[in-house]
Amino acid sequence: MLKPRKSIQDLHPYHSPIVSRAGLALDLNENAIGCSPRVLARLQSSSTEEVARYPKREAGEQLVANFLGIEPEQVLLTNGMDDALAQLFAAYLDVGDELLFADPTFVMYPMLGAASGAKVVRLQSGDDLTLPVADFLKRITPRTRLIAIANPNNPTGLVAPRTDLLRIVEAAPHAAVLIDEAYYEFCGQTLIGDLPSHPNLFVARTFSKAYGLAGLRLGVLTGAPEQIEYIRRLCPPFNVNSVVLACLEEALADQSFVQDSVTQARNGCRQIEKLCAELNLHFWPSSANFVLVRLEQKAIPEGSQRPLAAVFVAAMHRRGIEVRDASSNPGCEGCVRITAGTSEQMPKVLQAIREAAAEAKAGVRQ
Repeated sequence: MLKPRKSIQDLHPYHSPIVSRAGLALDLNENAIGCSPRVLARLQSSSTEEVARYPKREAGEQLVANFLGIEPEQVLLTNGMDDALAQLFAAYLDVGDELLFADPTFVMYPMLGAASGAKVVRLQSGDDLTLPVADFLKRITPRTRLIAIANPNNPTGLVAPRTDLLRIVEAAPHAAVLIDEAYYEFCGQTLIGDLPSHPNLFVARTFSKAYGLAGLRLGVLTGAPEQIEYIRRLCPPFNVNSVVLACLEEALADQSFVQDSVTQARNGCRQIEKLCAELNLHFWPSSANFVLVRLEQKAIPEGSQRPLAAVFVAAMHRRGIEVRDASSNPGCEGCVRITAGTSEQMPKVLQAIREAAAEAKAGVRQ
């Protein structure tokens, strides 16, 4: 009987987390505003020829390189951030190598590591869920081939200081160190400027969040030219579609839209945090476009079968708002992740949170 590699057989399937698109989707950290009007106009003017022809990724890489202030040889465009991760992990992880990261973090890291046949080494953040820098430094070995760090982190929204990240990069010159900056625009801290002095450093970005292009799929992987060249060898030449490449110039040009998206997301996060403080709900101050909130487990009535996070998510769903149950992330038991809405949406969101939290604490089961 035909079977795939054992590492693939042993994988747990990662299913789409989309629950519903019927109401307000604040569960996947998408841009609640949408995309730039300039991008939408460019989409609507797409020609049949653009759609029929194979895409030319290199022109887009030149645009992104110019925008980031680096060389095009340092840029690889990918089919979303997931594709960037897949290419990087495939290039540097072999059977028996070690992948190192700290929980809680982006769910794709352990999945891609396990698929490669590498040993997945998981560190656990403390109760404050900050990056355990000392643990990273202690756990790096000659077998460590890839270190993955999301900054700001998902699902916590926390940012590790640049100096701490560079300590890890410099402690593992034999390993590829990925700094996943999917939420860079919301915090403003980046390590792209450190690429020239750290040849083992990779920095990834996405157009899915602040730019609102999640449906078009466009990711960016940056690194030393010689390392990016290795990854190009295995990357399909037409991995990025022509439609998003046609829209890229307008997306980059409309920085006023990006700034408005960031401002509204930040304001929404601060409003969620303020309400959580009022309701005595623990939260982690966010530098992204979402807030991680803990529903106290001790409030579950004795004998109840449903955890508070699930009750809260269901209560929000009944009010037409989808949020993410983050309880499956190590260290996030009893937590939910709430994406910030627009200025117009936030009054409804805040009222729903207030009511759903009351239901959860009362142990309402509907």
